[in-house]
Amino acid sequence: MQLLAQHIVPPLAEEARLSDYACGIFAQLVSRKSVKKAIKSGTLQVNGRMESTAYWVQEEDKIELFEPALSPPRSLTLSLDVLWEDDDLAVIHKPAGIVVSGNQYRTVANALSHNLQASPLEDALGWPRPVHRLDQGTSGPLLIAKTALAHVRLGQFFEDKLIQKRYRAVCMGKLPDKGIMNSPIEGKPSRSLYRTVRTIPSIKNGHLSLVELTPETGRTHQLRIHLSRLGYPILGDELYGTPGLILKGKGLFLAAVALEFNHPRSGQVCQIEIPQPTKFDKRLDREHKMWEKKQQG
Repeated sequence: MQLLAQHIVPPLAEEARLSDYACGIFAQLVSRKSVKKAIKSGTLQVNGRMESTAYWVQEEDKIELFEPALSPPRSLTLSLDVLWEDDDLAVIHKPAGIVVSGNQYRTVANALSHNLQASPLEDALGWPRPVHRLDQGTSGPLLIAKTALAHVRLGQFFEDKLIQKRYRAVCMGKLPDKGIMNSPIEGKPSRSLYRTVRTIPSIKNGHLSLVELTPETGRTHQLRIHLSRLGYPILGDELYGTPGLILKGKGLFLAAVALEFNHPRSGQVCQIEIPQPTKFDKRLDREHKMWEKKQQG
């Protein structure tokens, strides 16, 4: 089996069984069901051995994830914007409205082989793999591994917080100029930074704010949860938004806009930056004009 990722257990605040601890430490295993399946199949191992779900994780345990014996994904003919590509990796622009991977056919993962060149390197993966996730409604740069080296090292970089991501969002309300959001998510430490770029008055929402966001941890829905808890939910967020004030049918106003990392083989600093979606400024301009018209009339 080919190694995909590894994790060294740091000092533990409390005891945890393998089935609980391993959930979320690898991008490929984000649910308890996927963890249990990997443990049972032997693709998730501890210190080179197969363990049960009930195994008590110990400090300095080496948890490894191996590539299962799977058939290649069904190729999806969907054109993606390739922002960067070499023999080890690629960065594609994930569109809003499509999931990164999963059981359904229309996923980014199924479309990768249609858009990327096969790697000629000896450790080439059987097919390209996303190494992190963006929510279905979120667009932006998505990092793809084409070799085992890239997959393992990029996974480690994410775990060690060595990959920087920036987002833009339109939020309901008037945020301070900048701030820190650090409330725990599912009992785990979570930290996000924000900077307000633009605020406009809004008839329905009081104000709308365009903010730049930098997550320092990588919890599921972290930015959406943090902003909602702070009282400034993201426009169009049907899961964490304020009932009665959710803008429906226009999508989620959250997008990744920048990604910075060191190349896993060469060490070269790679910086990818794209513009925020045009719908962000269009919505703000429209809301502002409606407010001005009401003031005049």
